[in-house]
Amino acid sequence: MAATSFKSLRTALETGGFDPVYVFHGADDHLKDEWVRLVMAHAVDESTRDFNCDVLRGAELEVSGLSAALEALPMLAARRLVVLRDPGAMKKPLRERLERYLAKPAPEVVLLLVVPSTATKLDPWLAKAGSVYEFKELEGEELAKWIAKEAKDRCGVAITAAAVDRLAGYTGSDLPMLAGELRKLAAYVNGGTIDEAAVEAMTGVRPGATLADLLDRAAQRDTTGAIAIVRDVLAQPKQSGVTTVLALTAQMLAIGWGCAARARGMSASRLESEFFTLLKEGGSVYTGRSWGDAVKCWARAVPKWSVADVVRALPHLHAADATLKDTRISSEEQVIVSLLLAITPPSGAKRAA
Repeated sequence: MAATSFKSLRTALETGGFDPVYVFHGADDHLKDEWVRLVMAHAVDESTRDFNCDVLRGAELEVSGLSAALEALPMLAARRLVVLRDPGAMKKPLRERLERYLAKPAPEVVLLLVVPSTATKLDPWLAKAGSVYEFKELEGEELAKWIAKEAKDRCGVAITAAAVDRLAGYTGSDLPMLAGELRKLAAYVNGGTIDEAAVEAMTGVRPGATLADLLDRAAQRDTTGAIAIVRDVLAQPKQSGVTTVLALTAQMLAIGWGCAARARGMSASRLESEFFTLLKEGGSVYTGRSWGDAVKCWARAVPKWSVADVVRALPHLHAADATLKDTRISSEEQVIVSLLLAITPPSGAKRAA
């Protein structure tokens, strides 16, 4: 079954017209959990929730427990809710029992199957189990909307658009981390508005000193500018030399592909859309920022590179990755600086072989 529009799920929350079976899957577990809480709040009344809501885990479940949850009648309510997490971890007898139920689900039960992000592909039997919703990592405008809503609804404060951009550049699409930073920022502004100055004060991230900025400068062959912010980038949370090399490698491969595509006659105007297609087909690719920002950067950079430049850069990227994974390495900053000098030498400098 194809992924369903979230509009229909919002309508179900508002009207109570729930489908018998839902399947939540995708890369963002935080968003999944937010929607599980919403379904729970709207599908079963809080006063009878203890009787009419079961939360089960596939790896810990027995056939008898699953049968009891699916066959029980609602108590003093119109429906029951059964949340089954990680259904793919169930043993064969459990799956067979569940599939028999899915063939004829009970009208008074809402069954919510929650697939963890570690499952890179949705099992075929789950894809046709019910109404399927994919929770992708937020990026771009959707991520900005989530930050603004989280600040207002959960933290009770306003946040400027510039602060949203700064915070997103700091945390990426890590929603749990974003939620934590917003709580700290809300306490910091004490009822005021979160602005760029507040984000800088709390995170230490200066304008123009994020991983996205480093990638932009490297793509434009601004070696001096990229090297100048290496220390600041590596000092940020969840950032390391390895993740920096991963993002640089994805960028170089994309730019190389773009150079080859232009040589084959592809128009410059098509590059961004084709980069998007590559990312979708590639699955889990670490770009170091939102896909939208990445593809814009790559398309702008293509005229500054050749396929030969990219081919020369790849061994240096591989060597840097290996060096950084050696436990004896003493300076990640020096490895990244040396890498940038090798793959994006300053104008007039001799390129590394």
